[in-house]
Amino acid sequence: MRWHSAGVNDYVAINRANWDERAPAHAASPDYGFDRFINDPGHLSSVVRFDRPRLGDLTRLRALHLQCHIGTDTVSLARLGATMSGLDFSSAALHQARRLATGTGSSIDFRHAEVYDAVDVFGREGFDLVYTGIGALIWLPDVARWARVVADLLRPGGRLFIREGHPMLFALDETTDPPYLRYPYFETTEPLIFDEPGTYVETETEFTHGLTHEWNHGLGETITALLDAGMRLTGLTEHDSVPWQALPGQMTIDQTGEWRLTRHPERLAASYTLQAIKE
Repeated sequence: MRWHSAGVNDYVAINRANWDERAPAHAASPDYGFDRFINDPGHLSSVVRFDRPRLGDLTRLRALHLQCHIGTDTVSLARLGATMSGLDFSSAALHQARRLATGTGSSIDFRHAEVYDAVDVFGREGFDLVYTGIGALIWLPDVARWARVVADLLRPGGRLFIREGHPMLFALDETTDPPYLRYPYFETTEPLIFDEPGTYVETETEFTHGLTHEWNHGLGETITALLDAGMRLTGLTEHDSVPWQALPGQMTIDQTGEWRLTRHPERLAASYTLQAIKE
């Protein structure tokens, strides 16, 4: 891994090249389990399954999944009764998402756009639920702008549901044991620039686009951004686990697919679930 601070340039094109290249490998990986979705009409992604008790009844809700990637969480939410739309900036990811939806008989309106353009694509106040899955916010440079987009997409009384990696986790250097604080906890103007050859799923694919631009967002910054956008916080749960091996060699997986520190898991807030309602 290489990291240094640099000025913001065309982060969208840089990150899109990375995700475009990885989408087919993700779809083919057993980690995402396309075959399980197709063969089992009741199968849900591990991410959605983890938060099933907090999601509540989604029947007939009009819902939008921002940064939907290859659609496994989107299909899972549709299986829970929501009328789903999905948005992602990667056309390659959306190709796989549409393929999964077709294979599972799911009717989902997938659109290709950057998150900050979601209101232009879908219009204002059209959704009962905006959902964002884990590992999404780090690709956005401005969490306050994201919060305003979420508020504009929701009807009055509509709900945001997000599970995200904890900024405490994202501030750690995963290459050391024990990990130490290496990266900013708070949002910075300049991106964190990484150049990594692989990806987070099991694959033998060799990639050529490893460069990414990322930003951490402090938990307080994210909550304040939502409050400033006219949202009311209704739930916040911090978890000691994440659905991927974020600290290689230092975490143990449980029967649900969640990873936590092998030693002293109580010391690390690894992810959080947040809910807010538009006033």
